[in-house]
Amino acid sequence: MTSSLYLLGFGVATTLGLLLAFVAAQRLVSPADGFRASAGAKPGEHGSAARALVLVGNVLGIFLIAGSIVGGCVQGRSLGQDALWVAAYGAAALVLFLAFEKLGVLVLVKSRLPSELARGNVAAGLAAGSHAVATGIIVARAIAGTDLRGLGVSAIFFLLAQISFYVLTTLFRWLTSYDDEEEIIGENLAAALSYSGCAIGVAILVGHAVEGQFLGWARSLQAYGLALVSGLLFYPVRQLLVEGLFLGARPSLYAGALDRAIGRDRNVGVGALEAIAYVATALAVSRIAG
Repeated sequence: MTSSLYLLGFGVATTLGLLLAFVAAQRLVSPADGFRASAGAKPGEHGSAARALVLVGNVLGIFLIAGSIVGGCVQGRSLGQDALWVAAYGAAALVLFLAFEKLGVLVLVKSRLPSELARGNVAAGLAAGSHAVATGIIVARAIAGTDLRGLGVSAIFFLLAQISFYVLTTLFRWLTSYDDEEEIIGENLAAALSYSGCAIGVAILVGHAVEGQFLGWARSLQAYGLALVSGLLFYPVRQLLVEGLFLGARPSLYAGALDRAIGRDRNVGVGALEAIAYVATALAVSRIAG
């Protein structure tokens, strides 16, 4: 059994290592969106708040990944072996996080994201930051192990989880009568909150589905598919719980009071309420399912 101090040491070292590697990668690939550019911007400076939200999502995602890597790779039998697998799985996790965090926001706002962040679109920054958190959740749940075979299996399930994440978030976008992409580009913070809550909620469900011991492809894929079915709960949560119970409106199948409150009225409180309903549902389902 590994001691708490031993795990803490690995946790601190892994987190710092991943953060430093992420900073270096950001400076090479996208200097304008890096830690220093975001954190060093003066309050009120053009684009500072939007970029800061992306930074918040990146930092949270990296902390989630670091904790999971240490928990899944450190066994306490050999310092060298623990360091080797933490480094290997940590590097793989960071590469996947960097790649799919960028891909996620491109799916949402395509090539317009850099210009939206530069002009200070807080709604776009919130959506991009939430995608970073969602990606971090999925990477943290999928990537862990102590051998090369486990690393390969983890990578396959991570890709499967990402596909599921994009499919479920796309289905969510079909539920809204407003175009959430255009609303977010139009600086509708309520729509960005709604979308962000859904993205993080879906990531929690997908991450829970992909987590666990590998029991063979047939059994593991069957368990994964059954766990994903819980994502269908988001529809009644949206239309019945949020719209009917919380807003006190007549529940509708499509284009009801909830859509009007977010798409037309830009009600930030309603957007936040919808977002937290998704996250709370995902956490409850994950807890109940074990």
